Amino acid sequence: MAAKYIFITGGVVSSLGKGLSAASLAALLQGRGFKVRLRKLDPYLNVDPGTMNPTQHGEVFVTEDGAETDLDLGHYERFTGVNARKSDNVTTGQIYSTLLAKERRGDYLGGTVQVIPHVTDLIKNFIRGSETDEDFILCEIGGTVGDIEGLPFFEAIRQLGYELGRGRVLFVHVTLIPYIAAARELKTKPTQHSVKELRSIGIQPDILLCRADREVPLGDKKKIAQFCNVPVENVISALDAATIYQVPQNLNREGLDTQVLKHFGLKSKRELHLAEWERIVKRHAQPKGEVTVALVGKYTSIGDTYKSLTEALDHAGIAHNLRVKVQWINSRVFESADAAKKLKEVDAILVPGGFGEDGVRGKIAAVTYAREHHIPYFGICFGMQIAVIEMVRNLLGVKDATSSEFSAAASKDLRGPVVGLMTEWKTAGKTERRSKESDLGGTMRLGAYPCVIAPKTLAHKIYGAAEISERHRHRYEVNLNYADALAKQGVVFSGLSPDGRLPEIVELKNHPFFIGVQFHPEFKSRPFAPHPIFAAFIKAAKERVKTNMALFTC
Repeated sequence: MAAKYIFITGGVVSSLGKGLSAASLAALLQGRGFKVRLRKLDPYLNVDPGTMNPTQHGEVFVTEDGAETDLDLGHYERFTGVNARKSDNVTTGQIYSTLLAKERRGDYLGGTVQVIPHVTDLIKNFIRGSETDEDFILCEIGGTVGDIEGLPFFEAIRQLGYELGRGRVLFVHVTLIPYIAAARELKTKPTQHSVKELRSIGIQPDILLCRADREVPLGDKKKIAQFCNVPVENVISALDAATIYQVPQNLNREGLDTQVLKHFGLKSKRELHLAEWERIVKRHAQPKGEVTVALVGKYTSIGDTYKSLTEALDHAGIAHNLRVKVQWINSRVFESADAAKKLKEVDAILVPGGFGEDGVRGKIAAVTYAREHHIPYFGICFGMQIAVIEMVRNLLGVKDATSSEFSAAASKDLRGPVVGLMTEWKTAGKTERRSKESDLGGTMRLGAYPCVIAPKTLAHKIYGAAEISERHRHRYEVNLNYADALAKQGVVFSGLSPDGRLPEIVELKNHPFFIGVQFHPEFKSRPFAPHPIFAAFIKAAKERVKTNMALFTC
C-alpha cells in the first residue's frame, strides 16, 4: 500500500514530549505488523545541531551514515530499532542552503524565489524523499504552533494534507492541560487556543494528545472535543509516566493506535503484544539493587545533554535488574583536591565526550582516582583521550602530556602530543582531510566505522567478536607513538581501525574494569538490547557493591 503520513505537532509550550509520542506511536504500529519510519523537521536556522550549545539544545545524536541530528532521533531508534538516516532530519538551515544553492545555479530560471512555493516544495520533497516500502512515515515538527520560524513547515504539511487526501494523512497535535492548584482543576483553555492557532493556518487536527499530570475527566475531554471539532474518542490523555518506556502502554490503553488505524481504515496485521514493554517497566519500578555511577562531565546542568548515555545506563541497569543512580559531577569545578571526597562513595566512574580544555583537570582527576582505587572506569570519546593523557602523565612520567586541542606545544616529548588533530582518514572509498581552519560543523569523523579487536582482551570478552562497527563523532585521535611504552605499564590498545592507524579501544590490565572507547556506544543501545560495554560496566559496578558489602559484613 502507499505510505500513510502522520504529522505530529505541538502547542502551548515546548518539551511536551512530541518525540516520545511519535516514537511510542511508531512502536505500537510496528507491534501491529506495520513497517514504520520516523522523521524530524526542525525549524531553527542552524544547518544541523552539531555546533549548537548542548546545554540549550541537548545532545547531538549521530546516525549510522554520519548525520548530526536532533536527540529525538535517538528516541525513534530506541523505541523501534529502525536506524535513522541523514534523510530523516532536516532543518530550516538545510532547506535554505539548498534553496540558495539552486538559485545561484540558475535552477529557478531567474524567477522570483519565495517561501511559497519554493521553500514549501523543498520541505515536501524532504518529507516524501527516500520512501521505500514503509506503511507509515511519522514526521515530527519541532517547536510549537505559532512560532514564526515554523510557519513554512506547517504550510508544507497543510499542502500535503490537501494533495494526498485525508485517506493518507493524519494530524496529531500534542498540547497541555495544566492543573491549577489554587482552583483545584485542570484547565482546557490552553488546548482550545492551541488548536485555534493550528486551524487558523489551515490544519484541522485529527487526534489530540493531552499532556497532563493527572487523569483527564471525561467531561473535560467532551469539552475539548466540542471546541476543537475532534471526536471525543480521539482526545487522548498523555499522562506523566515513571519511565519513558511506559508511554507506549499508556497510549495504547487510551486507544491511540486503535484510532489511528480507524482513521486510515486499516486492521492490524498481527496481534499486538506489549509483554516486553511491561517487563522493562516492571524491572525499572522494582529493581533488586542499586549502583551509583559518577558522571564527570562539562554539561551537567540539564539531563538531555547526555540523553543517549543515561538511557544506555538505564538499559544496562534493567538487564541486571538494578537501578542506576547517576551522580552528576561538573568537571569544571571538580579538581584533584576534592576527588576523594566526591568519588569515595560511588561504585563506578564514567567520563563522557566533550570539547575544549575547560574542565579537563577535573576529568583527569577522576581518571586518576578510578585507576588508583580500582573503581570501574568507562571513558567515552574524550573520556578515552583523557584516560590516555592521564596514564602518559602518571605512568610514563611525561608531566606536560596533553592534547593539541588545548596547546600548540602539547608536549616536549619527542613522541608528540598524546592526542592530535586527525588530518586525514578514509570513508566510503574517499579520503577526508581536515585542518584547524576547517569549519567546525560537519567536519568530524562521523557515523559508523569498523574496529578490529585483539583476542584475549577485555574488549573481546565484552563483544565476543573480532570486528565490530560503532558510531563516531570526534576530530582528534590518540597518538599510537606511546603504545609500546604504555604496554609495559599494562595499558593495551585492544581495538584499532582495520589499517592499524587509529586507536579505538584502550584498556588497563590488573584492574577490575578500566576501558576507554573512541566511539559513542550509547547511540546503539536499546531497551531490549543493552549495549554490551554498558552492560559489562554496570556488572562491574554491581560486583564492586557485592565486594564492599562482604567486606563491611566481615
